[in-house]
Amino acid sequence: MRYYGKVFRPPSEAYSLIVQVTYGCSHNTCAFCDMYREKRFALRPLKEVLEDFDMARRSYQEVKRIFLADGDALVRRAADLEAILDRIAELFPECERVTCYASPSSIQIRTEEELCSLRRKGLAMVYMGLESGSDQVLTKMCKGHTAAEIIEAGKKVRRCGIALSVTAISGLGGPELLEPHAVETAKALSAMNPEYIGLLTLMVEEGTPLQQWVNEGSFHLLTTEQVLKETELLVEHLDSPGSVFRMNHASNYLMLRGTLNQDKEAMLAEIRRAKSDASRLRPEWFRAL
Repeated sequence: MRYYGKVFRPPSEAYSLIVQVTYGCSHNTCAFCDMYREKRFALRPLKEVLEDFDMARRSYQEVKRIFLADGDALVRRAADLEAILDRIAELFPECERVTCYASPSSIQIRTEEELCSLRRKGLAMVYMGLESGSDQVLTKMCKGHTAAEIIEAGKKVRRCGIALSVTAISGLGGPELLEPHAVETAKALSAMNPEYIGLLTLMVEEGTPLQQWVNEGSFHLLTTEQVLKETELLVEHLDSPGSVFRMNHASNYLMLRGTLNQDKEAMLAEIRRAKSDASRLRPEWFRAL
């Protein structure tokens, strides 16, 4: 397989075949993120993409899952994506799931007819970053969309039968916006009612605007106690029946998992136990991105 630059994928795609469909991220200006800053966004030539699938078929006896990289595969023309999905169906009849990252922008430019067609051809799920439900936080972090726009993008995906996995980031509003970040993020997640919710914890990446703000003192990171307070507040306000909630990323202090709304009280009880027993938390040195 041929890869250009660093390749990122969601934790749940650890054992997937990863093929780059685009290079980098079509937005690539979020103040907290440096994932794709070393490369300019570009569409990979379709011929090369299809060749990689041919190579993979010769190399792997069985492929159950496929992840289309990089940061925003859905931004490609619908016809290109359909050709890619057709090739996957032809070469990997055993494949059970095809997924990709999707931005609110790429979802906006796809018609519902296109999304439904992509679902029929095998696109099972997309991963989308909400980050925060607070417009103040989204503006500060240069997300490029309002919460309402991101919510509508998520609803659109679900209307078309594609499963939705949404991530948010604890601590993204700092201490000043702790409460609105928690409450409004919970409201946004509840409005989308995605199949999966992932909550990460903010970490400062080198070379980002966020790092500069932290260094100059204009942005303050949450303490561990504040992270737990914010997480408790967010979970208290979640109302998203059937959503699988995961807080098991390497950045998290506390590991938490359950299905809403049935496990909500059990998760809140675990957060409250952690608030009084630091031994339940991952040490700072063990956290990573």
